Amino acid sequence: MISYEPFFKTLEKNKKTLYALNKKDGISRNTIFRMQQGKPITTETIDKLCGILKCEISDIIELKKD
Repeated sequence: MISYEPFFKTLEKNKKTLYALNKKDGISRNTIFRMQQGKPITTETIDKLCGILKCEISDIIELKKD
């Protein structure tokens, strides 16, 4: 199962808010909601988040074994 837990830690580390991601960086509220619910997002969005947060993919998602 994919987890976005690293994303929320990276967001906090970069002192960035979900509001700023939406309003300033153009990440849709639906995408943010999907991540909060642990639902899939596109690789394009993951790439965009890595660019915004200047981080690696592993700072956005991780694979958790059941």
